[in-house]
Amino acid sequence: MTMDAGELREVRDRYDAQLRRGAQPDAALARVERAGAVVRQSVPGLGWNGVLWSDLDEMSADAEIAAQVAFFAGRGAAQFEWKLYDHDRPADLGERLRAAGLVPEPPETLMVGRVADLAGLPVEPPQGITLRVVTDEAGVDLMMDVHARAFGTERPQIREQVLSLLRDEPDAIAAVVAMEGETPVSAARMEMPPGTSFAGLWGGGTVPRWRGRGVYRCLVAHRARLAAARGIPYLQVDASAESRPILERLGFGVLGVTVPYLWTAPAPPRDTSAAPGGRA
Repeated sequence: MTMDAGELREVRDRYDAQLRRGAQPDAALARVERAGAVVRQSVPGLGWNGVLWSDLDEMSADAEIAAQVAFFAGRGAAQFEWKLYDHDRPADLGERLRAAGLVPEPPETLMVGRVADLAGLPVEPPQGITLRVVTDEAGVDLMMDVHARAFGTERPQIREQVLSLLRDEPDAIAAVVAMEGETPVSAARMEMPPGTSFAGLWGGGTVPRWRGRGVYRCLVAHRARLAAARGIPYLQVDASAESRPILERLGFGVLGVTVPYLWTAPAPPRDTSAAPGGRA
């Protein structure tokens, strides 16, 4: 049964409190800190850098954005993400981020479903598909192969994050690959921050030939049952436009819209000291 407006508001407030203001590091080397009016994560190497929550107004927003750009640039980060939600303030925060050089990615719908309802979904995979639980680097590489073919991009940051969690915090992650024989065709993971009411569903990429055949639904149901066994009350998803209608049919409700704004470090200046054809 879909949640009513009152329950959705209550769940959104809990989400903001636990996963944004009270965010926990998503890798062993990551650091989450409250810095002025923002909560941010920084991590060396390939991990995720970004702003998770902010408490800004028209007077403070531009200076705080500049401060975060300076912070991540000063750390030598290649990129950081400001995760903007449509209920964040000020209302023109997205325009201010864009003016500061951050580039918006496609919007995603923040959705949530009750684990008690979702754990009862059929979990049997479609004919010809078996599920492989990911526990090691070989399994992570199968996930990355699926993501490259499903989304058309390489994601070394995700690979490093999943490996870090499997190694250092195995109870905080569950990952699975749908296999057609020896070929991976879909992959997904679930992250379970300790002490929170939410398990986050991530990935969910399926290669084109297997889309619309129940694989994605199967992986949602599989993870819902794992969350139920842990006593976690809610599943949370940042849903793409393709995933949203599937999740709505499964009973997920909408908490809002989130847009990732990305800052990328400028390319280093080219060395033009040597004449063409000469020796540097």
